[in-house]
Amino acid sequence: MPNLRPFRQVSENDVINLFAHATATDLNKGTLVVPSVGWLNTNEPLAEVGSPGASYANTVSNRYATVAKVTTAGTGEAPLGMTLYDIKETDENGEKLIFNPRKAAEMQVVLSGQTVPIATRGIFLYSGATLASETPAVNTKLYCGANGELTTGVASNVKVAVALGGKDTNNHVLIYLDCAAGGNS
Repeated sequence: MPNLRPFRQVSENDVINLFAHATATDLNKGTLVVPSVGWLNTNEPLAEVGSPGASYANTVSNRYATVAKVTTAGTGEAPLGMTLYDIKETDENGEKLIFNPRKAAEMQVVLSGQTVPIATRGIFLYSGATLASETPAVNTKLYCGANGELTTGVASNVKVAVALGGKDTNNHVLIYLDCAAGGNS
C-alpha cells in the first residue's frame, strides 16, 4: 500500500484540484490515479450523493460530491498524478469526519466524493509495499505498477518517476515524480 511521508517539495502549479476518486472510501496518499470521468466546463461541478449519515422523515440533509472522477491506476497505465491526501470516512476512533472538517484538514484527509489534490510533479519521500520488496538505486526509473503503486517494474510500462536515492532502513525512497502529459518515457 503506497504512502507519502511528510518530506516533500511540490509547487501548487503542479497540483490538480478538480477530481474526486470514483470508488475509494479508504485510499492512501501516494496512490497513482487516472481520469475516469472527465471534467467539463458545461457540467455542474457537484452532484447530490445522498445523506451524510442516517436519514429521517421530514428532514433534508444532503451530501454532495465532485462530478469529475479519477480511479486508481493499474499496471502500464499513464497516470495523471499521485494523490496528496488520504481518502477516509472516519478517524482513528471511528468518528465520522464529515461532522468534523477541521480534524479532517489536520489529518490531511478528504472524504469520498470530495476533491482530492493530485500532484503531477514534485519530490516526495515515498514508501510502498511493491517498492519495498525491490531494490531501487539512485537514478532508477520507476513505473506505474498494480494498485497505483510505484515499481522498478517493466520498461514497457510508463515511466512516472526516478529514484533520487536508494531505499533506507524504513523502506522509504526519495523520488522525483513527473507525470506531465501522461508519462515521460
